[in-house]
Amino acid sequence: MTSTVQHAPPGLKGLVVARTRTGGVEGQEGFYHFREYSALDLSRHRSFEDVVHLMIEGHLPDAAESRAFADELAAASMLPHELLEQLLAIARSGPDRASLARLRTAVSLLGSVEDFPATYGATHEKVRAGVLRLVGVVPVLQAALFRLRAGMPPLEPRPELGAAGSWLWMLTGQEPAPEHAEAVTAYLISTVDHGFSASTFTARVVTSAGADVASAVCAALGTFSGPLHGGAPDRALDALDEIGTPDRARDWVRERVSKGERIMGFGHAVYRTTDPRAVLMREHAQRLGGPLAELAVAVEREVVGALAELKPGHELHTNVEYYAGVVMEQCGIPRAMFTPTFAVARVVGWGAHILEQTEDPRIIRPSAEYAGPPAPAPLP
Repeated sequence: MTSTVQHAPPGLKGLVVARTRTGGVEGQEGFYHFREYSALDLSRHRSFEDVVHLMIEGHLPDAAESRAFADELAAASMLPHELLEQLLAIARSGPDRASLARLRTAVSLLGSVEDFPATYGATHEKVRAGVLRLVGVVPVLQAALFRLRAGMPPLEPRPELGAAGSWLWMLTGQEPAPEHAEAVTAYLISTVDHGFSASTFTARVVTSAGADVASAVCAALGTFSGPLHGGAPDRALDALDEIGTPDRARDWVRERVSKGERIMGFGHAVYRTTDPRAVLMREHAQRLGGPLAELAVAVEREVVGALAELKPGHELHTNVEYYAGVVMEQCGIPRAMFTPTFAVARVVGWGAHILEQTEDPRIIRPSAEYAGPPAPAPLP
């Protein structure tokens, strides 16, 4: 039988499957943007709330719009009483490393409690309300689950501290130092979106079926939890701990490469130069200072040099996870919450893509080519 199916590259690498206005990634140039603005410029000069407005509404807000939108996000962060009653049971479930699984469960329960409507046939305003609800409530849910698991009462968000300051407050119970809030703000903004990542594509596939916003975010969270996607900032920092001193770095890398292991925090599927997010996070790590930042910079130099020798032509540079872990450690975020902090930001990008996907109500339905034994075969 002759197949007329067009074959896509493995992993759909380099295949354009949609058009988007949310932003883009230029891997060869080491540049990425949200809408028409440099993501790094936004990270250095705008608030997280303003960048959420940009992604959801399509433009940067003026002062009045910024205040009104921040109030809208604050209202969207309140937890319903029915959900609060269940959070302790969710928080106590599973191993410590399953923080994203617990968040996924809580988001699924929220979707049931609040009966999010199907996106198919829904108005833009209805879908937008669902997106803002998830953007507002995800950090509150995640922080509450963390504190309840640790035997501490959850804390209400404090919008007056800004998104990053409120996040640090809800985790630690302490008002953050300004430089910590500034560094975490830069991290949250820089990781809001990043092209058609696996989790973003997942959110759009679920939305293309007409499912509700909570279902799309749950599916994206499941994808994001994989160590090849969002689940590596803590592992990169664990590697730094294991290396210990810069003079051990090259031997450590050689040993891992000889075993066929990935070096967490180095290399990227898109960039052929240093991840620009890593450049931003390195700036903040060095500004915050201390032995950890000094170790990270020295080890980066040694690891990049070793990888260049061991894998010539592969262009394995630092990615966002390496310095993100350093900055979060410097700012007092518990290691178990590194990847959840990433998710607090990325839910914004998922939401923007969910909204965009509803503009084209066609289900995403690719084909697969059968590669098993010839069919039909006689039954034994």
